[in-house]
Amino acid sequence: MVRYDWDGIRKSWPRESLAQAESNLWRYWPALPVTRRESIVSLGEGMTPLVRTPRLGAAAGARDLWVKDEGLNPTGSFKARGMTAAISMARELGIQKIAVPSAGNAASAAAAYAAAAGMEAHIFMPKDVPQANFIECKALGAHVTLVDGLISDCAKIVMERKDQEGWFDVSTLKEPYRIEGKKTMGYELAEQMGWELPDAIFYPTGGGVGLIGMWKAFAELEKLGWAGSKRPKMIAVQAAGCQPIVRAFERGEQRSEFWQGASTVAAGLRVPKPLGDVLILNALRESQGTAIAIDDHEIIDAGIEIAALEGMFIAPEGAACIPALRKLLASGFLKPWERIVIYNTGSGLKYLEAYAERYPRA
Repeated sequence: MVRYDWDGIRKSWPRESLAQAESNLWRYWPALPVTRRESIVSLGEGMTPLVRTPRLGAAAGARDLWVKDEGLNPTGSFKARGMTAAISMARELGIQKIAVPSAGNAASAAAAYAAAAGMEAHIFMPKDVPQANFIECKALGAHVTLVDGLISDCAKIVMERKDQEGWFDVSTLKEPYRIEGKKTMGYELAEQMGWELPDAIFYPTGGGVGLIGMWKAFAELEKLGWAGSKRPKMIAVQAAGCQPIVRAFERGEQRSEFWQGASTVAAGLRVPKPLGDVLILNALRESQGTAIAIDDHEIIDAGIEIAALEGMFIAPEGAACIPALRKLLASGFLKPWERIVIYNTGSGLKYLEAYAERYPRA
């Protein structure tokens, strides 16, 4: 875990200074782990749009609906946030080789930032990973291994070989820095909303580190005196074919169990056992939030719906939040007048195979 001197930061970093800060996530530099500016490896990540979506809101029954579009980050997903922090710290620590298991988008981000840093990247992905991720990693010069299995099988290979190969393992929560980059989603949301947090946040949850990071960010903002004690209801959205967090939440359990036979069109949600499951479940319960699973056909339908209504072509992971929103409004868990934010974690352009079945060529 990264520790900060919050008393010192609060005195030396006034909120007003953000008016002159750079327009990327490194605007929050004092609350990030890198100690030397020259260590930073940046491709312009962060400060993604927060878009009001009135037509989608009207269709779903939500009067104040917003989408935070992480698909406009470098490499087309929110994973750029974690990797800019992790690779920057790797550079600061003198590391030359990194390795990562990934369901797709983390691999692309790791390959890109390693290339920008002049590092060697070793990527392990399921063999049925989206084509965009595979081609991207190869083009970026990474050493790519396709594995007959899930991300958990890829993680085992990295664990077994990293010491012998001299790799620095940048797996989710195996190092403390990726979460620091991802927490900036929470800082940005607060800043873009005038330091008043929304009533509810829908977050597509595979590994769930983005959700954990935001929950951490909200506590830090309160320590800084930049935001109050109000917290949004945190809502974890999973696929019906891989819902370990939903099952654990519904059963009142503290940890999730490995989800056998994980399968979904939303590659980023195909994580059968999130390493940070305890932290995810704690955030859901502390915020009076919930967890919900969505069928694949609903996911693709929702992705097409938001594209037609709002001009946003989003990843299936983000699209899963739309039917989740409808279900929670219908149940009364959420109210139509509440301010609600959906996080879209990636670009739909990275998932053309998932959408292609709806639009076969003649």
